[in-house]
Amino acid sequence: MTRITVLAGGVGGAKFLRGLRTEAARRWPDGAGGTSAELTAVVNTGDDAWLAGLRITPDLDSILYALAGVNDEQRGWGRAGESERVSAELRAYGVGWPWFTLGDLDLGTHIARTSWLREGAPLGEVVTRLSSRWPLGVRLLPMTEQEVETQVEVEDGGRTRLMHFQEWWTRYRASLPALRFVQPGVDRAEAAPGVIEAIASADVVVFAPSNPVVSIGTILAIPSLARAVRDTRAPVVGVSPIVGGAPVRGMADACLAAIGVETGAAAVALHYGSRASGGLLDGWLMDTVDESEAESIRGAGIAAAARPLLMTDLPASAAIAGAALDLADSLR
Repeated sequence: MTRITVLAGGVGGAKFLRGLRTEAARRWPDGAGGTSAELTAVVNTGDDAWLAGLRITPDLDSILYALAGVNDEQRGWGRAGESERVSAELRAYGVGWPWFTLGDLDLGTHIARTSWLREGAPLGEVVTRLSSRWPLGVRLLPMTEQEVETQVEVEDGGRTRLMHFQEWWTRYRASLPALRFVQPGVDRAEAAPGVIEAIASADVVVFAPSNPVVSIGTILAIPSLARAVRDTRAPVVGVSPIVGGAPVRGMADACLAAIGVETGAAAVALHYGSRASGGLLDGWLMDTVDESEAESIRGAGIAAAARPLLMTDLPASAAIAGAALDLADSLR
């Protein structure tokens, strides 16, 4: 059985995983419209938050809904066909974040999750219960079961202060200059059950085209998880979230600036580094518009390949996933 493990976060991770599921069904069909390959996604939980007494897990939910086919394609987050009556009531009571709207269907997920957590179920088990509602074709694992919420130190009105990542990202749209990102306790966090095994036993490990700082970077900030990536026998390939010097989606450029990394396909690959030199990557898939940067990547000991990377629809996403698998095959 072919085993593919993907590190993922947010909308970019969700689109890539849908494409991978389609491509895996083409390459390794199971005779029932699915795939005989084992697909696992290790998902960022640094965006998580407590809100109105509920545990919110934005990246896990975005990926869950996208794989289930119930996501809102226009907004890029939440459920399709949403209403927002409960959020309106919460605002009327002054509860929660008025700039962070949760749909009624989405709130059903948060209530179920919080109920199970309050009963003592660990997050990994909760994710399994939520996932069982739909035939996802991908096993979802939180990166850790511990709370390591991302905080952002910002410069605001001549002073510095810390705020939750969701406030910086959603309320301010990353407009306040970020000085650094902090995940309290992440250096002591353990990978969730199943994560290390999924990386160690994989035939391919892929970094999805997710934010390299606050999604993939947060996952890799867990020491045991980063070690597992460095130690796996599988080829490790990344898909660039930067095309033509700009993020495909979101404000990854503001995140990269905060850690002193240029917004470029090669710069992100070099930030991850070559496994041969103690880094994390064996190969890097970049867009054809950035092909001129390939030599600098190869010079650092990372194999590079180029193809169009805009995930405009499911066939395009499947083709990108296929190119990542082909790059991994070339490294065996």
